[in-house]
Amino acid sequence: MRKTYFLYGLGLGFLLIVLKLIEYQFLVRMHIFEIYGGLIAALFMGIGIWAGLKFTRQSPAPMSVQAVPTFDEAKIKELGISKRELEVLELITQGLTNQEIADKLFVSPNTVKTHSARLFEKLDVNSRTKAIHRAKELGILRVN
Repeated sequence: MRKTYFLYGLGLGFLLIVLKLIEYQFLVRMHIFEIYGGLIAALFMGIGIWAGLKFTRQSPAPMSVQAVPTFDEAKIKELGISKRELEVLELITQGLTNQEIADKLFVSPNTVKTHSARLFEKLDVNSRTKAIHRAKELGILRVN
């Protein structure tokens, strides 16, 4: 008896799948332009959102350091800080992200990370805020 119920249920399930596929094919053929139009609209909406976020994003407010920093050349040579690392330090004091620094210096974000890591190593720190603080302590960074 169970076998009969099982086969009957399996047959009805198969028939239901066939009917749904036929209904789906009919739906797709009747509304093909609406489906394509909806897909194209979704694509352009995604592109519009991406473009809107990319081109209207404002840079974050700078940190508490407002004046243009100046640097003590003797200390810089003593620590072996390169010109590019100095530029990265200056942009870090302005509160810029790695991507923003990379855009300003026309380099990749990985290059900015490398310069930052070397700068942190030379200043014996492990974060941006500590680097700024340490640079001020060493007299490398003085605010006008």
